[in-house]
Amino acid sequence: MSVKAVKSYLESRGFSGRVKEFCTSSATVTLAALALGCEEAHIAKTLAFILPQGLVLIVTAGDAKVDNAKFRALFGVKAKMLPFDQVQARTGHIPGGVCPFCIPSDVQIVLDESLRRFSTIYPAAGSDNSAVCLSPQELAMLCPGSRWADVCKGWQPG
Repeated sequence: MSVKAVKSYLESRGFSGRVKEFCTSSATVTLAALALGCEEAHIAKTLAFILPQGLVLIVTAGDAKVDNAKFRALFGVKAKMLPFDQVQARTGHIPGGVCPFCIPSDVQIVLDESLRRFSTIYPAAGSDNSAVCLSPQELAMLCPGSRWADVCKGWQPG
């Protein structure tokens, strides 16, 4: 998939004009935050993990890390990331542009609680130089079948 497909998806759901495209890469949390002029925590990174029953995308705040114990408790298996060379074939998006939109229907989506502390977050929009401005509630609405879970660490205060 491409940024064009994501734009079309968002527009069909009333979210026209939310995608931002950059002249530089936004493929990492740091690069995306620089391109957007925001804190890294506001970047909604999408991580792909292999489960026995398929693929799961975990969308989490830029300052959070997947907690292996929480992952195992939620999914019953050790966290294993999707290899880089399989990302596009399995998600429909290139590495650095993976987002929870326009993905295969059998891919699970988990939205991490770390995102809920912000009014504005920025997931990628299908390319390694794009992002979309959303609230966490809008993100959940745009990801039918997704669920909220506490699967990350490192973002909680104190």
